[in-house]
Amino acid sequence: MDGTTERLDPDAAGVARAADLLRAGRLVAFPTETVYGLGADARQGEAVAAIFEAKGRPRFNPLIVHVPDVREAERYGVFPAAARSLVAGGWPAGLTLVVPLREGTGLSPLVSAGNPTVALRLPKADLAQRLLRNFGGPLAGPSANPSGRVSPTTADHVLSGLSGRIAAVLDGGPTEAGLESTILGFPDGVPTVYREGVWQAPASMPRLTKAGEGRADAPGQFSSHYAPKGSVRLDAVTARPGEWHIGFGPVRGDVSLSPAGDLREAAAALFSLLHEADAAGRDRIAVAPIPDRGLGRAINDRLRRAAAPRQAFRL
Repeated sequence: MDGTTERLDPDAAGVARAADLLRAGRLVAFPTETVYGLGADARQGEAVAAIFEAKGRPRFNPLIVHVPDVREAERYGVFPAAARSLVAGGWPAGLTLVVPLREGTGLSPLVSAGNPTVALRLPKADLAQRLLRNFGGPLAGPSANPSGRVSPTTADHVLSGLSGRIAAVLDGGPTEAGLESTILGFPDGVPTVYREGVWQAPASMPRLTKAGEGRADAPGQFSSHYAPKGSVRLDAVTARPGEWHIGFGPVRGDVSLSPAGDLREAAAALFSLLHEADAAGRDRIAVAPIPDRGLGRAINDRLRRAAAPRQAFRL
């Protein structure tokens, strides 16, 4: 790296430049419908290793591989019957599937972090689709932020954390959903939630959202994650002295995730407000109660991990 990060326009020239950089083994951040991902050619070991280096991410934490369609996904993973049924009518937006890794795919082993599985996602955002088709291969793409910190929903968020560490960011404006994808795995063939996200999994579906000792089945399973620089206190109806209060619904706060109590609006605003807290140097953050239903499950999952004691990993 020469210490500079290009900001690319979302036009044909910007997409072509991003694809050229990726083919050269460089890192390029790009927007999906959820958050910005940090893309690298999933077949180039050095490029994938650069993701871990740029983010400061532990190498036992697997990466999601982005593909343009189901046919490409099946080149890299073996889909059990339950996984096939989920994508039979079209791959749902904001859903990642962890399936057995197909042999001889050419994917870098770093992508799976030693697991016999691979996490696959088909992003729905037009700009992500145009990039994938221009690039012509699978893109490893975790969130484009320093590991453990707040995920980015704008190009400015990406640059605030990774400027000078990556080659470029493809600026598609704010992302739509504002939270990461839901991740499902299939232990013993049973659909199981590995990470709560924007695709709303049935409440009856089993959950396995905590990482094992020194390993993870999927991204986002560590207890401390998605964290701002300041401390976070949850279920705060009122603020304590010195706290910056994020409200919801009837709890007004200094700012609000959604004055109307709309969970979709709150999900889209969450990471943006946590980035605002970082930019303003807020060292104590209080967050109003969020209903633990529907999309609120994913919001509360992120808030609990943001509030957890910080973890230190050996990279």
